[in-house]
Amino acid sequence: MIYLDYSATTPVSYDVLESYIRSTKDFMGNPNSLHSLGVKTKALMNSAVKQIADIFSILESEITFTGGATMSNNLAIIGTCLSYMKYGTHIVVSKLEHPSIYQICHYLEGVGFEISYVNNDEDGLIDFDDLKKKIRPDTVLVSICAVNSETGARQPLKMLRQIIKKENPQTFFHSDMTQALGKVTVNFHDVDLASASAHKIYGPKGIGLFYKNSRVNITPLLYGSGHSNFLNPGTPPVPLIVAFAKAIRLATTDLDKRENFIRRLNDKIVDELKKYEDVCINHSKICIPHILNISLFNIKAETFLHALEEYEIYVSTNTACSSGEFSTSVMAFYNDKRRASSTLRISISHLTTTDEINKFLACFHLVHQKLSLVKKEDVE
Repeated sequence: MIYLDYSATTPVSYDVLESYIRSTKDFMGNPNSLHSLGVKTKALMNSAVKQIADIFSILESEITFTGGATMSNNLAIIGTCLSYMKYGTHIVVSKLEHPSIYQICHYLEGVGFEISYVNNDEDGLIDFDDLKKKIRPDTVLVSICAVNSETGARQPLKMLRQIIKKENPQTFFHSDMTQALGKVTVNFHDVDLASASAHKIYGPKGIGLFYKNSRVNITPLLYGSGHSNFLNPGTPPVPLIVAFAKAIRLATTDLDKRENFIRRLNDKIVDELKKYEDVCINHSKICIPHILNISLFNIKAETFLHALEEYEIYVSTNTACSSGEFSTSVMAFYNDKRRASSTLRISISHLTTTDEINKFLACFHLVHQKLSLVKKEDVE
């Protein structure tokens, strides 16, 4: 099997799984309980939270664990908007967001909020001047992802924050960092709110992280018992928290070394695929090497995907959570519906080998020849 869909999800690393199993077996108490088993479990959980806080140089109280990045996005955007709606009902988002962001915006429009979409250039970089124009006195929140999930376009969050705060110091800045964490260095101090997920960094599914600067007030979306965190009440999933902490420690180690290796693999793929006249590389200077998006002009992306699957090679079309007929991100890049209508996303990792890339490229050639021939026969 050759897995090239790491941006959709990653395998759980052995060390992370070992931490999960150990904490499940040896720390069975409810951390909200007052007896010794509960106290012991709570101490383990607090230790994991502290480790995460230390890695990102944030306060432990600024961390909330959720069911995943989508839940974190909901808390960040809806929770902030509900808390500050008396000051304004306007938010700004980019055209390069994960589908969950747009579903949240759709909900907010239904309860009276106005959404503005900031433009970007053909490299995927946010248009700074347009962002300045979009921010108003009643703008409560700006949400711009750190790394786009379909193309890998990376935004300069620190610079964006400076622009936002200069135009309106009361506007909060949220970033979905799901595709950035573990791939590039992230700094939570560049934003007021951030979202991430464990299963994108070789951790377990079912747990996400929501960072909220202590100065920001959030209206809870869930209510219940439990004293661990009022934003996500109930019994904390301690084994998942411990595993997430371990995944973060591992994922933020040797980032430069891993990125250099991944960039060489990316360059190898690009050098080969750009030889095809009907294949277009949707990649720019601000895109990270972990994600490579291509357009197939004469073959349906889904057909190509399933043809590769016969060789046990796994890639994706668009983002795994997208149900659209075309890539909204590629459309935002190039404003070319044909280019956006048949895209494949190849996402690689430090676990990917050169041999796997060689086999992928060989199979890509075979599939391309076969499907191109079928297309030609259909036309004739």
